[in-house]
Formats: sequence, structure tokens, C-alpha cells
Amino acid sequence: MAKVQITDVTVLDNPSPFANPFQFEITFDCSEDLPKDLEWKIIYVGSASTEDYDQVLDSVLVGPIPMGSHKFVFQANCPDASKIPAEDVLGVTVVLLTCSYLEREFVRIGYYVNNEYNDPELNENPPAQPIFQQIQRNILASNPRVTKFKINWE
Repeated sequence: MAKVQITDVTVLDNPSPFANPFQFEITFDCSEDLPKDLEWKIIYVGSASTEDYDQVLDSVLVGPIPMGSHKFVFQANCPDASKIPAEDVLGVTVVLLTCSYLEREFVRIGYYVNNEYNDPELNENPPAQPIFQQIQRNILASNPRVTKFKINWE
């Protein structure tokens, strides 16, 4: 049985301009003391066709973790726009929130993200080079995809 259960993730500042930081308020329960750190990551999927454009936006170590309920806000800067293919900037992509213990991932929470211009004219006729200052990010917070993995906690 997993020693850590994610009980809630709230996406903060959503929708927001593309350049704003990602913010997640994470609540989890720990069924017993964990002497080592949990490693949390926020990963932005830059292209659906290859992992080459995925960006780890931030990684944070939290711990050691005493038994009980815990809550924190995990914030990461937006992705480096120069590392996203221009044809993959607009439309739907994914942001992943992962957690590992002893370098073993035990949960992955994926959210669909829709990037579009805040100007209908630009959405109808997007420029060849994206204008990031006018792009809005909307995370589909109501329907995350949660994948759990069994790990050895020792």
C-alpha cells in the first residue's frame, strides 16, 4: 500500500497569461513517517510527437515527512518558449505533476492545457511566430489523469 496519498491538487491562477508561473496547491496524507524526501516535479510537454521538447519546470524536495496531513504550494516558472516548436505552442498540450520517493515515481497527475490567443482575430489567423505576450494558458483542472505506480518504500 502507498504510504503517501494525494488527497487534493488545486490549480491556482488559472486561466492565466502564458508567461505566468504554474502554481499547484498540493494536499497529501502520509500514513507513517518517511525519513527521506519526496521529490515533486512539474513537467511541461512541449510537443506531442516527441519527448525531446519536454521541460522540467521545477523540482523540489520535501521532507523528511512526518505521519499526517500536509499541504504546500508548488510554483514553477513558465516553460522556455524558445524550446517549444512554433507549431506546437498553440492548442492542447499537457503539464505533469509527479512525485517520487527514493528516486521511484509513485504518482503522476496529468492536466490538459489549452494555449490560445486572448484576441479572437489572432486565433483565426495566427502569426507564423507566436506572440507569447498575447497567449493565455488554461489548465483543464477539473479532469486530471492520475496514474499510480507501486513502489518499494524501503
